[in-house]
Amino acid sequence: MPSILIQNGRLIDPSQQIDRVTSLLIADGRIAAYDAAPTGQETVLDATGKIVAPGLIDMHVHLREPGREEDETIASGTAAALAGGFTSVACMPNTEPPIDSQATVEFVRGQAARADHCNVFVVACVSKNREGKELAEIGQLVEAGAVAFSDDGAPIYNPELMRRAFEYCLMFDKPVLNHAEIRELTEHGVMHEGLTSLILGLTGMPPAAEHVMASRDLALAEETGGRYHLMHVSTGGSIDSVRRAKLRGVRVTTEVCPHHFTLTDESLRSFDSNFKMNPPLRGKGHVKGCIDGLIDGTIDAIVTDHAPHAKEKKMQELDQAPFGIVGLETALGLVVTRLIEPGHLDWPTALAKMTVNPARILGINKGTLKIGADADVTIIDPHAHWTVDPAEFRSQSTNTPFAGWELTGRAETVIVAGRIKFSRR
Repeated sequence: MPSILIQNGRLIDPSQQIDRVTSLLIADGRIAAYDAAPTGQETVLDATGKIVAPGLIDMHVHLREPGREEDETIASGTAAALAGGFTSVACMPNTEPPIDSQATVEFVRGQAARADHCNVFVVACVSKNREGKELAEIGQLVEAGAVAFSDDGAPIYNPELMRRAFEYCLMFDKPVLNHAEIRELTEHGVMHEGLTSLILGLTGMPPAAEHVMASRDLALAEETGGRYHLMHVSTGGSIDSVRRAKLRGVRVTTEVCPHHFTLTDESLRSFDSNFKMNPPLRGKGHVKGCIDGLIDGTIDAIVTDHAPHAKEKKMQELDQAPFGIVGLETALGLVVTRLIEPGHLDWPTALAKMTVNPARILGINKGTLKIGADADVTIIDPHAHWTVDPAEFRSQSTNTPFAGWELTGRAETVIVAGRIKFSRR
């Protein structure tokens, strides 16, 4: 494997609190040295004016395979991840069949190895068949390679099952990821419940549906000592609850999606199903709450909740169209445009939420440029101005609300295990 020397880049590694202009040598698939000089034997990449960062990690992605290959495949989803600057993704278990057995975990890992794009880590089901009735075989799933547990879009409804999930996963030091939603409060809901939903005559999904479930999970995590990760937080109340729980020492982490710190429920005035997602786009106060949570560290990770749907599915009427948008190829640009350029976050803080923090939550040995670490590297052009064009997506689906948006910041080169897997040069 040829060595790679990245020269003159601004190397930012939040795992080591490094932020300086230097060179980075990659050899034998690992980080070999800083401040190295060229010997003529390496592939040299000039990163002048660019940011050299640990490979980005998205810990909340839907790859759809097995069962819904019309929306996405592991090959197309991981190709999209590379184009977005991600060297590692964690895939959710709401496939058909669900990822609730050793065989399905091994299938996903095998398909990812065959695609040979980025690293794929598997989040397996908490309950068998995602039905919320009986715990899945947690130990066997860990043995097969599962890094975390979630029933994803199916909230873990039974509090006793959730309590036992915390206790069992604690034995393996694995987090339980839950989609916080009280379904009785959101039945037939299309969008955030508020003035806009009232004006449009659309059934609303109140913030309390998330906040109440999150509060229950925090209480159970506090009682058991389990590791709780609140998925795609969207309400100020939930963020406040997490903030207070962290002060009490509860083992809780949380994540936010770019659309929840960028868009509001006003977007649904267009009746465009690409703005329909769950949790729904909220009001301005909740958007501010998400940004405040990122600023003060309450929110640990930025994720995409990449949820591809074939075009014909999203072309249905709003109340019939499925929830979700694609996000892998727009996330970095939205972080730069909506968080870094306005001054809400600096580069080291933003990158921590997309590298070392998700790595720590999942317990994976990624998200760092330490000497000897796997050479997963993302070279970012922080000044690149580009227009979102779904026709150029590597994803198999194009259901994005950001078509035509002008964004700043884009991955230029992506290296996985010492091999250049994506380049715009």
